[in-house]
Amino acid sequence: MKPPQALLLDAMGTLIGLRRSVGHSYAELAADFGLTLEPAAIDRVFPRIYRQAPPLAFPGLEGKQLRQAELNWWGARIGACLAATGQIKADELPAGLVEKLFERFADAALWQVFPEVPACLERWRSRSLKLAVVSNFDSRLPALLADLGLAEALDALVISSQVGAAKPDPVPFQRALEILGLEAHQVWHVGDSPEDELGAQAAGIRCLMVRRP
Repeated sequence: MKPPQALLLDAMGTLIGLRRSVGHSYAELAADFGLTLEPAAIDRVFPRIYRQAPPLAFPGLEGKQLRQAELNWWGARIGACLAATGQIKADELPAGLVEKLFERFADAALWQVFPEVPACLERWRSRSLKLAVVSNFDSRLPALLADLGLAEALDALVISSQVGAAKPDPVPFQRALEILGLEAHQVWHVGDSPEDELGAQAAGIRCLMVRRP
């Protein structure tokens, strides 16, 4: 097998992760709005709500329209999550809570770069590999990666909400190939989810899976 000329990298769960659970952050901010929420109850339902969500992708939108679509998408997830805990009805979210949570998760202080990532990126760059992030995320990601010190190592960043398709759709991978000027057989993808594996396969790209505890 020939070594790759580039690596396509997933972001969440592969390069970076939250320092604390979603439930803790939701409950902490909700307290400012007079709500008392149980973090563990949120953490129990959040993975299911997230998996069942429609793709975080909005073809043809940009600027303020794109941000509003992203905000609406997360608002639906937040409402469904809190409603599923039985602590609040989805249509009773306090005004401003969704936007504050959206802004809060753009704060690099909530996130950590996994310990081995900087050395891996440096080693890959020293071998002249092109690096691109392909992520099912939204327009907060570029600034977040910059604040975490990872953006300078990247040659490209493809985000599902902006490209109009989300993994396991092959379109985000194909867009990354276009930007890098490479063919599918010339790159590998590194990810941690079934969407990574299935999307890479659909695009004809070899996928290596990260298995974290």
